[in-house]
Amino acid sequence: MQKKGGFFLNRIKAIKYAAKGFWILITSEHSIIAQVVIFIMMTIFGFLMHLSATEWLFQIMAIGLILVAESLNTAIEKMADFIHPEYHKQIGRIKDISAGATFFAAIIAIIIGLIIYVPKFIM
Repeated sequence: MQKKGGFFLNRIKAIKYAAKGFWILITSEHSIIAQVVIFIMMTIFGFLMHLSATEWLFQIMAIGLILVAESLNTAIEKMADFIHPEYHKQIGRIKDISAGATFFAAIIAIIIGLIIYVPKFIM
């Protein structure tokens, strides 16, 4: 039994919801807005430094990793706050772990950035 609307209509609806979530993130979440600003700055810097295609791939993957991790962290924090609005030790722990995932992504992105850009300044 297929849901009302059929497969393709449901996929279009799913894309609509995803685009809505994307818009909410980039217009209202300060951490995401900050990351998008950094993404724009690093893109400009990448053009100025004449990155190779491979360097671009790694830079875009690193930035994407951070944006995805930060987005998921935001969703987890919003859900935790909705479920338990007052302070709760376990909710705080969950939110810290979620933020830790974003920190992992940031460390990886910094390492990738150093691998790409440090040789350009010492050569």
